[in-house]
Amino acid sequence: MWFNSASLDSLRLVRPNSFSGSPVLRSTMTTMPNLDLQAAWTYHNATKHSSSSIRTNPHFLDWANQPLSFNIYPKLEPLTLPREVRESGVAALSAIAETIHPNNAVPDLNSISQLLYFSAGITRRRTYPGGQLYFRAAACTGALYEIELYFTCGSLAGLEAGLYHFAPADFGLRRLRTGDHRGVLVEATAAEPSIAHAPLIVICTGTYWRNAWKYQARTYRHFGWDNGTLLANLLAMSTALDLSAKIVCGFVDAEVNRLLDLDTQREVGFSLVAIGHVAEPPPSAPTEISPLRLETVPLSRKEVDYPAMREFHAASSLLSPEEVAAWRGETPIAIIKGPAGKVVPLEPPEPAEVLTILSSASSSDAAPPVSLPASPSLLLSFPRCSTAPFAACPRIFWIPLARSSTSCT
Repeated sequence: MWFNSASLDSLRLVRPNSFSGSPVLRSTMTTMPNLDLQAAWTYHNATKHSSSSIRTNPHFLDWANQPLSFNIYPKLEPLTLPREVRESGVAALSAIAETIHPNNAVPDLNSISQLLYFSAGITRRRTYPGGQLYFRAAACTGALYEIELYFTCGSLAGLEAGLYHFAPADFGLRRLRTGDHRGVLVEATAAEPSIAHAPLIVICTGTYWRNAWKYQARTYRHFGWDNGTLLANLLAMSTALDLSAKIVCGFVDAEVNRLLDLDTQREVGFSLVAIGHVAEPPPSAPTEISPLRLETVPLSRKEVDYPAMREFHAASSLLSPEEVAAWRGETPIAIIKGPAGKVVPLEPPEPAEVLTILSSASSSDAAPPVSLPASPSLLLSFPRCSTAPFAACPRIFWIPLARSSTSCT
């Protein structure tokens, strides 16, 4: 959280200015729950590291109780995704640095498959005495992968309208609801334009226990970090496929959680991503969203609860479309200046898909050396952007500079 000591009761927390980490504050006199800055201080101070806390924390890893790496719906039939990856031909730096504006491009099943694989798919497996470790396309704290992906869509080429869960383990989809439910998210985001005209909307959720098994109450910090690395890949691949994409983090949390029928003691919605653009708005949201009551496989034989995570999430939540609209109006527009100084000639970069696979390697894997002409390209690509893809963000994300498309507003 970002704030200073001046008039704390009337300061509105907004996202950091671009990716520089500079705090940006706007004054407001509303009384939305997520304005409780003391909640931010309480969580921050309770979960920050110190030399003393690291030495004295009695926590240990209970390997026999390690959580599953996936949400599993055992009674839902899988829909297998296409495994043939079409190389986009778009250079990695172009995918990182450019922004695709709404162009009436609509994803099909093949492009959905690529978006999911290069953001949350399994890129390699490693066997060890206790089992297997699954590495994903986007890095994650502790390789625990607590961010789950769902999406809702209208009728698309190769895919019926519905609400789906992405299952990386078998690279497939599970349909949770039939029909077009995009209208629920339009209402939850107070008619955010990118959501209202998106043929497909990705919903990212955070699963508390999967990360808290190792990191305890610090897990909510990691929601932002780990969702950020995934979003960076998703934005880059959307650009490579000529699809507009916009991250939306201001929404009525309860409505998104209700659509997915989440047990919010264990899992909560964290961000949305509007993919593609259509002129026709979706059908209106139903007057009532019925519970799904779908069976899921327990993550482990027992879970340890850390209430501070849920309390902080509640403190950052928005409770009505009116709150969402008022809060979004406070979000500043970042203006990023172009690069200045000496220009370094750069080598032609790899395609976006290749860079994603290389970046998903573990730290112990041998990685190809990056030459001086190649390495500055990862940094110099960022200042080329003049816009950014966030539509207001009540939570803080870590998006790696080397893999982030900056289309945030």
